[in-house]
Amino acid sequence: MTDTWQITTVDDAARARIAAARLAAAHGVSTVERTRLVTALSAQLRQSLVKGGSWVMTVRSTPPAESGPGTITVALGTEANGCTGKPSWQASVAVEEPGRGEGAVRVPRDRKAFADALLSADEDTSRVLDRLGEQEQLVSFHREELHQTNQGVLALHAELDAAGRVQRELFAAERKARTEAESARRRLTFLADASAALTASLNHEEILSGLPQLLVPSYARSVDVWLFADDETRKHSPHPAAAVAAARTGRPQYAADHPGGLPGVDDLPPSALHPDRPLLCIPLPTRHAPLGVVTLTPPECPWSPDDAVMLVELARRAGIAIDHAQRFEHNRDIAETLQRALLTDLPTTPGLSLAARYLPATHGLNIGGDWYDAFQQPDGGIVAVMGDVTGHGLRAAVMMSQLRTALRAYAVDGGTPGQLLTRLHVFLHHLQPDLYATAVIARFHPDESTVTWAAAGHPPPVLRTPGGGVRVLDAKPGAMLGIPLHQEIRDHTAELPPGSTLALYTDGLVERRAEGIDPGIRRLAEALGAQRAAGLDLDLEGAADRILGPMLRDSQRDDDVCLLLCHVGDTGALPDPGRATPDGRRRPRASTGRA
Repeated sequence: MTDTWQITTVDDAARARIAAARLAAAHGVSTVERTRLVTALSAQLRQSLVKGGSWVMTVRSTPPAESGPGTITVALGTEANGCTGKPSWQASVAVEEPGRGEGAVRVPRDRKAFADALLSADEDTSRVLDRLGEQEQLVSFHREELHQTNQGVLALHAELDAAGRVQRELFAAERKARTEAESARRRLTFLADASAALTASLNHEEILSGLPQLLVPSYARSVDVWLFADDETRKHSPHPAAAVAAARTGRPQYAADHPGGLPGVDDLPPSALHPDRPLLCIPLPTRHAPLGVVTLTPPECPWSPDDAVMLVELARRAGIAIDHAQRFEHNRDIAETLQRALLTDLPTTPGLSLAARYLPATHGLNIGGDWYDAFQQPDGGIVAVMGDVTGHGLRAAVMMSQLRTALRAYAVDGGTPGQLLTRLHVFLHHLQPDLYATAVIARFHPDESTVTWAAAGHPPPVLRTPGGGVRVLDAKPGAMLGIPLHQEIRDHTAELPPGSTLALYTDGLVERRAEGIDPGIRRLAEALGAQRAAGLDLDLEGAADRILGPMLRDSQRDDDVCLLLCHVGDTGALPDPGRATPDGRRRPRASTGRA
């Protein structure tokens, strides 16, 4: 639909403006778009009236269709170009719904209706202004809300920044604590391993040689150990003043051109002997006085306070380990000397050969309570004894010597093996209530073809007959000597024809930790039965070695080993002249040295 208006006067312009506004309203154009259209039209109409002349306004409306919305187009041009030429101004608005434009473009002619229509056209402007005010209030509200939100965001960012800074500090503290904990764990592990290495040996020379191997290169570049006892036996080079101060005061000393700041360590000037390097001198303490001083030079990194504390503790443990080793060596030497002095010279008698072996344990103090003995009674009988005192060390060796002496004293008055063991049981119980022993006694008499024997808690004797048969004399023994029990130990008798061999031994020969004692006794019986009769008659000492060889081949010898062979030969048989002593007694082959 197209409408035109001829505009020459102000009234014509007002009617054209009213018609355009009504047409836009009739087609459902929004208030804002309608006001924008009318305002632009009013400005063009004002300019046209100022210019003068005759003008033509054309309004074309296109209803909406399926392809898109409709339009209202308002064009203004001079009468010369009118509807055929190009208009001087043109504006369009979109319409979403068909309108009723036929009545909308009719503008009343009377003045009152005309004025009402003209003034009512500004209602759109008023509504737009109201909407604008509402929008301004809304914008102001949102502006304030946005400002508060920005303030909150800024505060949040500040809090997040502070939280991030605190978190970074916590992370740094955690890393530092983790590093310190790892260093502490490493030092504790080193200290535990070093302590185990120091206490693994009872040889103080091995401990001294192992100390530098533990400390170099992680905690020291070089290690020098000064033992005061060494200065008494051999000449040493001069010692640093810091080491002398540590020996005199018993406190660690640090000698360098600057203070070390190490806890519990005194600072001294640089050493005159080593002015170019720091020295840490730590005494090796014991319960009474220092044994010596260990002098360290630092590794590539200087010692930390924790390193110094750990090194002082290690020196303390090393001093205790060296002191224990020296005490052990001292007691071992005394015990070995005592045991060598107690080795028995075996007696010689026609028709009876004796051979003994003693081997100390390869672990521990190496001195135990195992002993053997053989002596002659006033009636001509020969008593052979094998015993074992519980425990090791000097106390066991002393107790063994007392039992040996007591048994010899009892045997002078006579008595059978069972009676001698019974008296020895009472003696030990009253002398040492907390110490026990086992023993076996065999008595041989030249006028008898039997052997009388008795045992108290001891492994049974093993008898080899002249024909090579072997049997274990496992008659019920008595209980251990010294236990709080009244007992009468019984005697047992076995036939002993010429050519027989009786083996007495301690449990160290036959007992193994993994299998017990019975398999070992069977091995001993097999070894004894495998010996040739001629070898037993002519070389009993060699037979003892041949028996021990296979028995000890795979043994770690956790206990002492004793073996006493008693061989009955012809009455006229003579003892081995090569083993005789000037007084007619044969000395046994026995080893008490350290294996």
